[in-house]
Amino acid sequence: MAWDEWERAKGAVTQGHTGMRLNETAGPGGTAAPDLVVHQDDLGAVGHEAFVLHGELKKRADIAGAGTDKSGAGSTMQAAAALKSHNLGIGSELETTVEVWTSQVKHVLQACAHISNHLDFTKKSHLREDVKIAAEISGRAGPVPVSVLNDYFR
Repeated sequence: MAWDEWERAKGAVTQGHTGMRLNETAGPGGTAAPDLVVHQDDLGAVGHEAFVLHGELKKRADIAGAGTDKSGAGSTMQAAAALKSHNLGIGSELETTVEVWTSQVKHVLQACAHISNHLDFTKKSHLREDVKIAAEISGRAGPVPVSVLNDYFR
């Protein structure tokens, strides 16, 4: 992309925008109404799906290790080696394909694990925070000043 194209693209994006708003849109009367709501059950379902996807991908997407021989080469890499031994350029391309595929699968597996682990952590963290807030509000640690209650509504 040429420099002037980049400048035009930036200008087009910023035209008419005076600021950024996250998780809100202007509702009736110009008030902001949140449009993103997440419940614990939603987080659990997304985390579970990421965990299931990770397991299925790990089992099914390994073309480098499928049909391994005594030396540990998978059938696709064996085919690539056979093609290369007959001086066919497609052998090198097949090797490259396997390497790129394997790299991409590893990235997706890592992302699935990260999503699953992060959502598990988020659920536990919010649960701990809810227990702490409930204990403070119930007065186990003494009366709760109004200023502390106000902090929970910000």
